[in-house]
Amino acid sequence: MIQIEENINLKPFNTFGIAVNARYFSKVSTAEELLELTQTPEFKNEKHLILGGGSNILFKSDFDGLIIKTELKGIEVIDESDEVVIIKVQSGELWHDLVLHCVNRQWGGIENLSLIPGTAGASPIQNIGAYGVELKDVLKEVEGIDLTTGEKLTFTNSECAFGYRDSIFKHQLKEKIFISSITLSLTKKNHLFNTSYGAIADTLKAMNVHEVSIQSISDAVIQIRKNKLPDPSQLGNAGSFFKNPVISFTHYQSLQKTFSTIPGYHSVNQEVKVPAGWLIEQCGWKGKRINHVGVHAHQALVIVNYDNATGEEIFDLAQQIISSVKQKFYITLTPEVNII
Repeated sequence: MIQIEENINLKPFNTFGIAVNARYFSKVSTAEELLELTQTPEFKNEKHLILGGGSNILFKSDFDGLIIKTELKGIEVIDESDEVVIIKVQSGELWHDLVLHCVNRQWGGIENLSLIPGTAGASPIQNIGAYGVELKDVLKEVEGIDLTTGEKLTFTNSECAFGYRDSIFKHQLKEKIFISSITLSLTKKNHLFNTSYGAIADTLKAMNVHEVSIQSISDAVIQIRKNKLPDPSQLGNAGSFFKNPVISFTHYQSLQKTFSTIPGYHSVNQEVKVPAGWLIEQCGWKGKRINHVGVHAHQALVIVNYDNATGEEIFDLAQQIISSVKQKFYITLTPEVNII
């Protein structure tokens, strides 16, 4: 029997640690429980929001509706050969626990995505990525439930319309689909290691790793992230607050004339991805604190809640950062965090 609670404090359920209340709150641990929930007056008559690990969300105020907390669990091998293993992962599994599960079994493909917070169900929405690897590189399909009809749906990789930190679930299907599971294809041999992005190669060298492995890459990424990113249990944050902007090559060349050290990574269509953290740091925000909020001292992409900040305070700081970057570089930063 599904249970619906009222006036629940969401502070334990978002990594920013924002103390706002949800009018209604319900946990679902099976697809059947979700379908039962969709038949209740609280679901039918109120707006609703699906919440995973709460690591990519900023609540600006109380949520006057129904929060659906996904807690579906399970990792299952559904197909396997000598070279590849196909696994189905329930949406409530913590992403980093999934990565460690695979690393411990020497299944390759997501080791670069170690220590990313959140749940498996949230991973395709954002097309999570780090250190040269994105979810779309290993995802086969997404299973979900249409919240209007209750119909079970399956989306192939191409149907997810993946982009940089983007997917169909952020646009046409936003808040219309409950993601129940994801299916991944991982390697058992002939792994394609990616150590060229960021500080992985240097970290492996410092760790005296002479033969690269799934385990060593995961260990290196964990070390890098722990050194750069604050632990949400100690300092409220949602990881990278902004996407890395993609600008035209012409715009990039123009900026190089004034800012000769501006980093850039060439992508498709004569475009260049510029690290948002570098832009923010150049505007003097790194390590800066304003009352209860600030920009982290080791990573300018991370906005932190120092002392019981409100969502509005964090949002206001983000807007100030966006304004200063636009004024200096003529680049408009876009939040990666879902702002409610």
